[in-house]
Amino acid sequence: MVHRVRNIVIVGGGTAGWLTAGVIAAKHKGRPPGDFSVTLVESPNTPIIGVGEGTWPTLRATLAKIGVSETDFFRECDAAFKQGAYFARWTTGESHDGYYHPLMLPQAFSQLNMVPHWLANGGQESFCDAVSPQGRICDDGLAPKTIATPEYEAVANYAYHLDAGKFAPFLQRHCCEKLGVRHVLADVQDVLFADNGDIARLRTEQAGEIEGDLFVDCTGFAARLIGKAMGVPFRDCSDILLCDTALAVQMPYESEASPIASHTLSTAQSSGWIWDIGLPTRRGVGHVFSSRHISDDEAERELRAYLGPRGKDLPVRRLAIRSGHRETFWKGNCVAVGLAAGFLEPLEASAIVLVELSAKLIAEQMPVCREVMDVIASRFNATTLYRWGRIIDFLKLHYVLTKRTDSAFWRDNVRPETIPERLQDLLHLWRYQSPWFHDEFDRAEEVFPPASYQYVLYGMGFRTEVEPGMLAGDARAAEQARRENRRITERMLGGLPRNRDLIRKIVDHGMQAI
Repeated sequence: MVHRVRNIVIVGGGTAGWLTAGVIAAKHKGRPPGDFSVTLVESPNTPIIGVGEGTWPTLRATLAKIGVSETDFFRECDAAFKQGAYFARWTTGESHDGYYHPLMLPQAFSQLNMVPHWLANGGQESFCDAVSPQGRICDDGLAPKTIATPEYEAVANYAYHLDAGKFAPFLQRHCCEKLGVRHVLADVQDVLFADNGDIARLRTEQAGEIEGDLFVDCTGFAARLIGKAMGVPFRDCSDILLCDTALAVQMPYESEASPIASHTLSTAQSSGWIWDIGLPTRRGVGHVFSSRHISDDEAERELRAYLGPRGKDLPVRRLAIRSGHRETFWKGNCVAVGLAAGFLEPLEASAIVLVELSAKLIAEQMPVCREVMDVIASRFNATTLYRWGRIIDFLKLHYVLTKRTDSAFWRDNVRPETIPERLQDLLHLWRYQSPWFHDEFDRAEEVFPPASYQYVLYGMGFRTEVEPGMLAGDARAAEQARRENRRITERMLGGLPRNRDLIRKIVDHGMQAI
C-alpha cells in the first residue's frame, strides 16, 4: 500500500522554522483541503538565538512568493536595506585597507570578463568602483531604490538587515493567518519510531502525540531530531574556520537622524572580526573570534574599543559557535534545516540563505509518497553537501588572502593544512585565469556566483597574470562597459535617496504593491 506524504511536521520555530513553514505551505497551498497540512511544533520555553541578521537578495523572492508585503516587513521587522559588505583591515590591517563586496554583478558580466582589462589598466581604481556603482552608493549612504519603485523591485540589487527577534513572530502570524499553518506550542518529550526506522510521531508535554509523514528539524543547535533521535553525526570544520565565539551587543544611535549604513561593515581585529549591521532603531554589533587565540576578556576589550565611549557599559551577549554541519541532512523521513543542519560563522550572512535554499528544495521536491522519499533525500543530501562545501571555501577565501602577520590568528589562517584542497586548486588556477561563470562555476547548486569571488580576490589585492591575447578583441567592449558603469554610477548617485530617508517614507507611506 502506497504511503502518501500529506502531514509535514516542523519542530522548532525561529527564522528557520517559520521560513520553512511558509515556503512549504505557500508552494502546496492549492492542494485540496485535507490532502496536505503543515504543522509547526514550538516550545513555549525556548528563546530565539538570532541577533541582528544579514540576508541575501534571495529573501526578496522568498518573501514575495509566500505572499508577504514588503512594506509590512519593513514596518514590523525593523528592517533596513543591505547592498553588500565592506571589509576593513582584512588585507594589511592598515587604516586605509578596505574593499566592497557589493550585490550587483560587474558591468556586462554575462558577456565580458572585466578582470583582465582592469588588471591591464593597472588597477588605478578599486575593482568594485571600476565595474559597479554600488560601492559609491554605499559610500554616500544611499538606498538601492526610490519610494516610487514597487515592492521587491530594485534600482540597485539589495538584500536586508533585520531584527531576527521580530522577524520570526512576523512570519508566524503570516503563516498561520494566510497560509493555514497549524501552530502547536508544546515541548517534545520523546521521539517515537516506526518499524522501518522512520519517525512515526512525537510525544509532547502539552499537546499529546503528534503524527507526521515528514519531519523537519528546526530545533537549532540542539538538533533534537536529526542529531539526538536519528543519530546523524556532526562534521566539525573548526580546523578550517577558526572562529568559535561571538560577543554581540545592541548599539543605540546617537540620534534618530543618524545615518543608516546600507551595507554590513566587517572590521578585522587581532584574532577575528567585528560585524556592524545598521537597523532603523539601532546597530547590531558583534565580535567573532577564535578563543584559541584570544580570551573572552581581551575580545570584549577590542569590541568596547570599537564601540567607543558610548558603548562602554552596554550589556554583551556571548554566543558559542561550532563550525560544521551534519554528515547527512535528510535521513529517513527527517530533514534538518537551519542551525540543526549546521552553522559556520556570520561572515557573508550564509545562515538564512541556506534555510531558504533548503526549504525551497523540500517544497519543490516534496515526495508524493514514502516509497520515493529516499531517492529525493539522496538528491537533497548531494546538493546540500555541495552547497555547504562551497560556502566553507568562500568564507575561508577571506582569510587565506590576508597579508597580515601581526598575530597568530592571521598566520594560522594561511597554513596550507587549514585550506580545503578544492580552494587551493582554485587559487592556483586563478593565478593564471580569473574566475568567470564559464569555467569552474557550472552547477545549479552554486551559492556564491563567480562575481563574488572576483570582488573578494581583487578587493584583497590578488593578482592574475594577464596574457596579451586575453584582451584581444574585447578592448572596445571593455571600454564601453567602463563608460556605461560611469554613466550608471552618476545617474544613481544623483537619483537615489538617503537610506534612512527612504526607510522612513516606507514606514510612513508604504511602497507600491507589485
